Amino acid sequence: MSALIGPTAAQAAADESRPVYSYDRAIRESVWVDTRLDGDADGKTDRVAVDIVRPREPAQEGRRIPVIMDASPYYSCCGRGNESQKKTYDDQGRPVQFPLFYDNYFVPRGYATVLVDLAGTNRSDGCIDVGGRSDIQSAKAVVDWLAGRGRAYSARTGGKPVAAGWSNGSTGMIGKSWDATIANGVAATGVKGLKTIVPIAGISSWYDYYFAKGAPLYDGGPDGLASRVESDGAHQHCAAVQKKLADGAPRTGDWTDLWTERDYVPDAGKVRASVLMVHGMQDLNVRTKHYGQWWDALARHGVERKIWLSQTGHVDPFDFRRGAWVKTLHHWFDHYLMGYDNGIERTPMADIERAPGTWSTDSRWPAPGTTATTLRPQNGTKPGVGVLGTESAPHGATETFTDDPKLSEADWAAHIDQTTAAKAGFSTRPLSAPLRLSGSGKVTVTATPTTSTAHLSAVLVDLGPDTIRNYAADGEGITTLDKRTCWGSGTTGDTGCFKETAADTQKVAHTVFGRGWADLGNYADDHKGRPLTPGKPYTITLDLTASDHIVPAGHRLALIVAGTDAGLIEPPSSRPRLTLDLARTSAELPLTGGAAAFDRATAGPSHRAGITGAPLDGIAPPRSPSHLPSAG
Repeated sequence: MSALIGPTAAQAAADESRPVYSYDRAIRESVWVDTRLDGDADGKTDRVAVDIVRPREPAQEGRRIPVIMDASPYYSCCGRGNESQKKTYDDQGRPVQFPLFYDNYFVPRGYATVLVDLAGTNRSDGCIDVGGRSDIQSAKAVVDWLAGRGRAYSARTGGKPVAAGWSNGSTGMIGKSWDATIANGVAATGVKGLKTIVPIAGISSWYDYYFAKGAPLYDGGPDGLASRVESDGAHQHCAAVQKKLADGAPRTGDWTDLWTERDYVPDAGKVRASVLMVHGMQDLNVRTKHYGQWWDALARHGVERKIWLSQTGHVDPFDFRRGAWVKTLHHWFDHYLMGYDNGIERTPMADIERAPGTWSTDSRWPAPGTTATTLRPQNGTKPGVGVLGTESAPHGATETFTDDPKLSEADWAAHIDQTTAAKAGFSTRPLSAPLRLSGSGKVTVTATPTTSTAHLSAVLVDLGPDTIRNYAADGEGITTLDKRTCWGSGTTGDTGCFKETAADTQKVAHTVFGRGWADLGNYADDHKGRPLTPGKPYTITLDLTASDHIVPAGHRLALIVAGTDAGLIEPPSSRPRLTLDLARTSAELPLTGGAAAFDRATAGPSHRAGITGAPLDGIAPPRSPSHLPSAG
C-alpha cells in the first residue's frame, strides 16, 4: 500500500488502526468551500464553512490521510448528540469543540474529522433548502475538494485559496437524522471519493417525512424546519427560498417537483459507497419506511451494506450500545477508508435488538426464507373483534368504524378484544410457535366512507406481555446517567467524555411494531388526492413501516384498521364512518418461512376459538407519543 494513503508500518502490523498520533497537538483549522451555487441570489457563489481537526504528524511526514465527515445544519442552533453539543471556537475563530466522539477517537488513529455547516447555517453562506440541491451540494462540494476537484478559501469572503493536500481523497460520511439524510443524498449523486456512508436514522425521501400517501404526518412543512436551523443572517436574504419551500409542499399531500428533487431512492443505482445503516424500529420521527425503502433499493443494485436495528426511537447507537458501536465503527472505517483486511465485510449483515440490550445477528436481511404472505381478516363473534388468518372472508362480510382523532394505536390495541366504535381489529389464536416478520409489508383496504375525506391507519400488534424499551418517553428508550466515560483523547475544550446511558424499559400488554397510513382520496394515485363520493367503495394500499419482530409462542398477531392515529397523522376535515369490505381487504406480510410457518404457528383449535374476548390485565399499555421531535 502506498505510503501516501495507507496506515503506518506500526498500524499495518496490527488488525486495526492504533492511537499513535497526538490529539492535543492536532491541526485545527477552518476553510470555506465554494459550492458553485448561489442560493441566496447575491451574485456570488456560496461558500460553506468546513471545520477540520487532523493529526499533525502525518502532515509533517508527507503522508495523506482519510476523512470522516459529518455535514449538518445543527452545529449552532440545536447541537448534536445526546448532550446537544455545539461547535465552539477560540477568539481567533479557530475550532475548539467538535461535537460527538469522532475527532477524539479517530484523529489519534490517523483520520481527519471534518464537520460541515450546510449552506445557510452557522458560518456558511447561502440558504438551507431542506434536503434539496443546496443541502446536498453543500456536502458534495466538500467531498470534491477533499479529492482535489474543488475550491476552498481561508475566509468566508476573499481569503487565499486552500488545497486539501493532506487528504488522500477517501471520505466516509456519518451522521444522525438530517445529517444522515445528507449522507444518503450525497451518496445518491455517485460522487467519486465517497467510500462509505453511515446513515443513522436517515431520511430517504422527504415526502415520506411529511406525508404517507397524502395523509399529513406532521404540522407545518419544510419551510418551518428551515426557519429553525438557518443562521441569523440567512433570515434576511432567504425569503425566496422559504417561499419556494412553502409553495412546493402543499398540505394537500400532493406530490410536487419539490419532492422529486428530495427523493434519493430512485438514484440508489448511482451509489458507489458501502453503507452501514442504523435505525430504531420504534422511530416515530424518521419513521422506518425510510430505511426499508432505501435498503431495498440499495439491495437491488448490489450495494455492499450492513444494518443495525434497535428497539429504540430516534436514538444514536452510541447511546444504546456504546462499546460495540465504537468497535464496529472503528473496524468499518478502517476497512473502507484505510484498507485494513479485518473481515468486517464478512461479518453478519444485520444486528437486531430482540429485547432491551439483547441482540441477535443474521447473515442476510431481511431474514433468509422470508416471503410475502397474504393474511386476511374475517368477522369474529363480536362486532369489530375479528379473526386474522389465510382464508378469505365471504362475500358481503363487513366491519365498520368511525374516525376518532383523539384515539391512537395504543388505545386501539388496548381494546383489541372489545367492541369499540373507532377501530376494527383482527387477531390470530395464541401462537403455538414463534412467528417472525422481517422487512416491509403492506395492507390493502377496500372501504366505503360516509364523507368526502377520510384518513386510514393500519397497525400490526404483538398481543402479549413483554418488557420493551420505553420508546414513547422523552428519551425514546434510553435514560441518561450522571457518570461519564471517555472515548479517545481530549483537551480542555473537547474532553471526549460523555454521559453514560441505560435502557429505559417498560412492561406492556402489547407491542405495536408495524404502521401504515394513507388518505383514502389517494386511492387512484399515490401522488395526488381527490374528493371521495360518500357511499362509494374505494381500494387503497397502505405501505407498512419496515421492522423485524418475533411474535413469541403464546402471543397473538393482530391487524388493526382505523382512522386517524392520534399524534402521528393529522385528522381529515370530517369524521367519517368507514365500512370495510373484508373480502377485499388483506395484509401482505414479510413472514419468515412464509405461509407454512404461519400455518404451523396457528395450528390447533380454530382461529375463532382463539378469540376469547378477555384482555390481558395487570400490565399497563404503552402510552401514546406525547411529542414528535423535529428532524434532529
